[in-house]
Amino acid sequence: MSKIAIYPGTFDPITFGHLDIIKRAVAIFDKVTIAVVKESSKQAFFSYQQREALVKKAVKGIGGIKVEGFDGLVVEFARKNKVRVIIRGIRMISDFEYEFQMALTNRKIAPKIETIFLMPHPNYSYISSRLVKEVALLGGNLKEFLPKECVDALKKRALENKQVFHAHRSRADK
Repeated sequence: MSKIAIYPGTFDPITFGHLDIIKRAVAIFDKVTIAVVKESSKQAFFSYQQREALVKKAVKGIGGIKVEGFDGLVVEFARKNKVRVIIRGIRMISDFEYEFQMALTNRKIAPKIETIFLMPHPNYSYISSRLVKEVALLGGNLKEFLPKECVDALKKRALENKQVFHAHRSRADK
């Protein structure tokens, strides 16, 4: 029986930290499904379609990967796909409390599904999608944090957001 895991997230955008977790997961499991959340409680910078496309580009060339979107609870997605392991990345101790609470909630809902925590390489432990978006909006260099296709997409999206912000601001000033 092959070992399969799901690595869920918004991936808004996918970072080198995410890719490090993915590579670690593929070394442990035969197959890893990157489960991209379609609708999130977080305010997404990119649409689901954009996030899924960026993830597919970023993982191209890594064997044993499948990218798929999902709605609802990750444990229901896991049950539907007959997967018994969810991978979660923990960067800092501040992530642990939230992730631990989520893992216990998932265990209560679906006792047969396990959560495994993986830590990224220390070089990536401080990177978050939220922080990278802030760097982009402030015009900073993104190449240390993201794959090239994500850098280009994030720069373009940040520029679009700045233009919208300035247009709204100009109208408000009148």
